[in-house]
Amino acid sequence: MTNSPENRYARQIQFSPIGENGQQRIAAASVAVLGCGALGTVAAEILARAGVGKLTLIDRDVVEWTNLQRQSLYDETDAREGRSKAGAACDRIRMINSTIGVKPIVADVAAGNVRELLGGSDLVIDAADNFAIRFLLNDWSLATKTAWVHGGCVGASGQVRLFTGNGKPCFRCVVPEPPPASAVQTCDTAGVVGAATHTIASLQATEAIKWLSGNRDVIRGTMLSIDLWHNRIREIEIPLSLSSDCPACANADYQFLEGGRGIADESAAVLCGRDAVQINRATNKTIDLSGMANRWSGLGRVQSTPFFVRLYPNDATTITLFRDGRVVVTGTDQISEARGLCDRYIGG
Repeated sequence: MTNSPENRYARQIQFSPIGENGQQRIAAASVAVLGCGALGTVAAEILARAGVGKLTLIDRDVVEWTNLQRQSLYDETDAREGRSKAGAACDRIRMINSTIGVKPIVADVAAGNVRELLGGSDLVIDAADNFAIRFLLNDWSLATKTAWVHGGCVGASGQVRLFTGNGKPCFRCVVPEPPPASAVQTCDTAGVVGAATHTIASLQATEAIKWLSGNRDVIRGTMLSIDLWHNRIREIEIPLSLSSDCPACANADYQFLEGGRGIADESAAVLCGRDAVQINRATNKTIDLSGMANRWSGLGRVQSTPFFVRLYPNDATTITLFRDGRVVVTGTDQISEARGLCDRYIGG
C-alpha cells in the first residue's frame, strides 16, 4: 500500500470533486508545458505531483543564475553547468514522480513545428512569456479543439484563464493584435517577484486539474487578474460580443498557425535582456553534436549534452549549437560579431 497510487494520491482522491474517477482521468491525460521558466517549472511540478500521466516540457533555453530566484525545478548546479531547462526540469520531475511519463523537448516553437510538438496533448500550459507564441497557441487550440491555460506574470502581477479551444471567446478576443515590444514590460525590464509567479502557476495548474478531472463546470469563465503587491484581485469579464469580429474563433482564420503572421523568420536576433545573439540555421538534417564536440576539441572547454554542444573559446564568450541548428552566441549583442564567431567555429 505504501507505494500504491491510492496512497500517493490519497489526499487528492479524498477531495470529493476529484475522487477516484477524476484521478483516473488525470492519470490518463497528456499535458504539454510550453516554456520551462518561472510559470512552467511550478505548474509542471504541481501537475507531476497530481499524477498527470504524461508531461512534455518544451523550452529552447538553458539555466542561468538569474533563473534560480523563481524557477523552482533548478538548482545551482544546473546554472553552473548551463543545462538545458527542459532536460534539467524533466530530470527533477522524474525524482518527484517516477510513475509518470516525462519528455523533454529543446526547440524553438514556430508555425512549422507546433503541430508536431503539441500533437497528442489533452491540454497545454502557456508558460512561454511570449505574445507571438500565445497567438500561435490560440490558433492551434481552435484548430485542434484542445484546451490551453493562459498565464502571464511580470513584477508582482499576473493573469490566468483557461481557453477551451471549442468556441468563443478565445485569447484573440481579449488581445486582438500582438502589442509592440516597446509597449510590454518583461521580467528583464520590470523585474519579477517569485511569489507572484508561483501564485499564477498554481492557479494555472488548478484550472488544468479541473479540466482534466472532468470538473469542467467549475472552470473560471473570467480572466483572473492579481496584483500581489497592492493586494488587488479582479475578475475581468470577456463579453461574447468581442468574438463577433474575431478572425480566429469567429472566422477560423488561423493567421499565426498558417505561418502568415507571428514569429518572425529572421536569421538572427539579439536576445532581450541578455548579452547574446541567436542565429537560426534551419535545417532538415539532425546536427551531429558529438562530431561537432570532437571538432571543437582543443579550441577551448567543450560541454556536450543530448540537446546541445557548447564551446567556451574564452572567458567572455560561449557558442551553443542546438540539435535543430540554432546557435546562441553569448558575450556580444552585435549580430555581425556573432555571425563571425558562428562562421569561425561552426562553418556555413
